[in-house]
Amino acid sequence: MSVRSTRRSNNRIAGIHPAWWVAAVAFLALFGAAGFRAAPGALMVPLHHEFGWSTSVMSLAVSINLVLFGLVAPFAAALMDRFGMRRVISAALCLVALGAGGSVAMTASWQLLVFWGLLIGTGTGSMALVLAATISDRWFVERRGLVMGILTAGSATGQLVILPPVAALAENVGWRPASLVIAAAALVVVPLVWAVIRDDPAERGVLPYGADPGTYVPPARTAGGAVTRALEGLAFAVHHRAFWALALAFAICGATTNGLVGIHFIPSAHDHGMPTTTAASLMATVGVFDIVGTIASGWLTDKFDPRKLLAFYYTFRGVGLLLLPWLLQESVHPSMILFVVVYGLDWVATVPPTAMLCRRIFGTRGTIVFGWVFASHQVGAAIAAFAAGVARDSFGTYTYAWWGGAALCGIAASLSILTRGRDGDRTEMP
Repeated sequence: MSVRSTRRSNNRIAGIHPAWWVAAVAFLALFGAAGFRAAPGALMVPLHHEFGWSTSVMSLAVSINLVLFGLVAPFAAALMDRFGMRRVISAALCLVALGAGGSVAMTASWQLLVFWGLLIGTGTGSMALVLAATISDRWFVERRGLVMGILTAGSATGQLVILPPVAALAENVGWRPASLVIAAAALVVVPLVWAVIRDDPAERGVLPYGADPGTYVPPARTAGGAVTRALEGLAFAVHHRAFWALALAFAICGATTNGLVGIHFIPSAHDHGMPTTTAASLMATVGVFDIVGTIASGWLTDKFDPRKLLAFYYTFRGVGLLLLPWLLQESVHPSMILFVVVYGLDWVATVPPTAMLCRRIFGTRGTIVFGWVFASHQVGAAIAAFAAGVARDSFGTYTYAWWGGAALCGIAASLSILTRGRDGDRTEMP
């Protein structure tokens, strides 16, 4: 056995390729960072009771969070290329912890904008789904779609599964202990990130998972500053209709998940007399089925046309939102459970096929372009989060927000079918 082969063997733990360990820790990092980003949905009611802040004011703070979460993403992808994933991820988790822990000292609504908006938005945006795309591209040749699905599930599920304990703490103990729990959850992942995450398989003495030793050629090292590379990726992408179709559809994806359901489902259920902890448990159930749906979507993306998958997912989601106003009641019933299961399966199933299309159409800068597409996801989420809060304050109901989301899903389904590169499949970068 050669020295190189021996080194590869020694870098495998229990016979498992190191790529899977990197993916596992990235899953935990995304899970931990996502937790506080969903917490406002469970904390809006207690904050209103303590401070009297309106739904519109709290929705504005969440909107700032969501915008930064998206806009930071493409720059974070370039920063990971320049400074390494370990440094960027660790710093991001610390920002999340600072925002969550610092929020316990809030006494005025403007402070909400700083802690919930600025710090949490920047921290979570520094990882977001660009981390999932970066790891799947660098560490995997085979199973990229599946890995993207698993890591996406970590991000989305962290937002949803953590809601019941946060809601229970906020209701029974107080919203401040709930915020501190989120801060601790983010910090505990940092040592694991530093011990396991590496920027390149060569640092572990291995090839990417599934790479053929006889034909694999490592990608060229990137050059240039992070900001420059991010902006160059955007400048290239905006000249292609495929980018705009993907960006607009993904903006609708963000509007109908993080913006509407993720933030306003619990307050809306509370309007119908449902206890906050019960509504939070339903959202956690969405998270459980999200794991199944997103991983399955990753597997399907490796086998079927991503455009057709996206059209199906958006149509499916639109039907659920259209029916939601009639499903929300004081108690949980079979139709509500069916909605939760269906919406969970569809929650972020759109991510693996969207990331795959970015890679196919935009070639070597696909990850950075996906960062900008993801930015549109969060802009859509931010607009929807704020607009739904205003609609609730204006009309006393969320019904019009749910119906608006359903109509947008129809548009997203149409855009997905129309998504094509310059040559119908792939547009390489110069």
